[in-house]
This record gives sequence, C-alpha cells and structure tokens, in this order.
Amino acid sequence: MSKNILILILGILVIVGGLLVYTFVMAPSTEKKVLKVGTSADFPPFEYIDNETGEIVGFDIELIKELAKSIGYDEVEIVNMQFDALIPALDRGDVDVVIAGMTITAERQQIVDFTNPYWEADQSILVKKNGGYNPQTVSDLNGHTIGVQSGTTGEWLIDELISNGTLTNVDVRRYPSFVHAVTDLVNGQIDAVIIDKPAAQQFTKQYNVEVSAVVKTGEKYGIAVKKGRTELLNKLNSALQAFMGSDKWNSLVNKYFGS
Repeated sequence: MSKNILILILGILVIVGGLLVYTFVMAPSTEKKVLKVGTSADFPPFEYIDNETGEIVGFDIELIKELAKSIGYDEVEIVNMQFDALIPALDRGDVDVVIAGMTITAERQQIVDFTNPYWEADQSILVKKNGGYNPQTVSDLNGHTIGVQSGTTGEWLIDELISNGTLTNVDVRRYPSFVHAVTDLVNGQIDAVIIDKPAAQQFTKQYNVEVSAVVKTGEKYGIAVKKGRTELLNKLNSALQAFMGSDKWNSLVNKYFGS
C-alpha cells in the first residue's frame, strides 16, 4: 500500500470518527422530557375518567399540564392508582409528582414535600337525596354507617372524632375510591360519606345524593414531590405562582367550578 493511500485512509477514519463522536456526544438529544404524574381519578372535578373518551381529565390534570409545559417538559404521563398508593409510589420514584386534590398535612410533610397551596377546601357530609337522613353536625353521625376513602383527610377526620370521643357509635366503611362509596350510599348500603366539599358538589350532579352539612376544616391542596427534589419543587412553585395570576387560571377555575 502506498504512503499516499495510507494517509488518505487515515484521514477518512479521522473524519468518520469525528462524526461519530459528534453524533453520540455532541448532537442534541431528541428524547422527549416526560413528567410522570400520579393521581387518583375518582375525585371530580379535580381528576376523573371521561365516560366518552376514557381519558383522565379534570382541573388538576389541566393544571399540571400547564405547569409542566412552563418548566420545560415535553409531555405529561398520567399514572392512575388508588389514593392511598400515591405517596408510596412517589417515595419509590415511580412518579415525579402527585396531584390529586391532596391536602397538605404535617403527617404527609414528613414523607414528601409540597408546593405552595393552589386550592382550599372543607369536608362535607354527603347523604342520599330524600333518604330521610339529614345530619347537620358530625355528632349526628352517631349510630350510623359512614363511608370514607382510605388515606384521605376525611378518613382522618372520622378517626380523630372517634379518638376524641365525639363519635362513639359509628360503623366506618373504608373504600378504595369515592365512586365505590357514593355508589353504596345511593344503594342504601351506608348512610353518609365524608368527602371534600368540591368533590361532593360534583357528585350531587351525577348521583342521587346531596350535601347535608359542611365541616369547616380549612384544608389546602398542594402538589407533592419526593423529598430532596428541591429543584423540581422550586420550579413548580415559580410556575404555579405565575399561573395563578393569569387569565388562563381564571378560565380553568370557571370551566370546572363556575364563576
């Protein structure tokens, strides 16, 4: 092999090698940045399954999609599960965030971090419409069968009322979802459901149920992230603050809750 041909081959190899290095190291990645979001789609109007499309929709879903887009994510992957499985999934790293009408509590803050609040709510007592039972206070629940969703602040409220002696004679049924609880309420299997007021109001539009009383708890909803993911938390807080002062926020609130 002549010297000139050898030099030519070496030159070609250098060029090809350089292109490969650029392709695998220097070229920008085309992989999409996806935010995995955990939710429990049985809590209308915050998150629920659209009966026509089968898609998970709701106030929380639209909110997190707006926030994800503003902090640089290309897509949002919604992961649906039971409510009491959300925090364990977040802690394991199965999802990046949880948005599910989740109340910020001291107990939960020991395990996960929360964004600044984006919604306020109280608990309510949901009963069958014209069912003959119309409790006005939590004490009126004595002697009755009460449904709660496992892992929710409604469940914690009932447990606390039992613990402090306010409720002494109640049968508490714990459900994986509010849909199951409300279905049993309509069918006469239980007498009442303890549920966040916004969701209770939504169920009154879909089922033969009504709110008999509101229990003032002053709860605040936040988006949960795994402890230690400070950068993600800070980005979400900044995006949330900006979005809550926008016309898009007002439109979203009006869409799901009215003006």
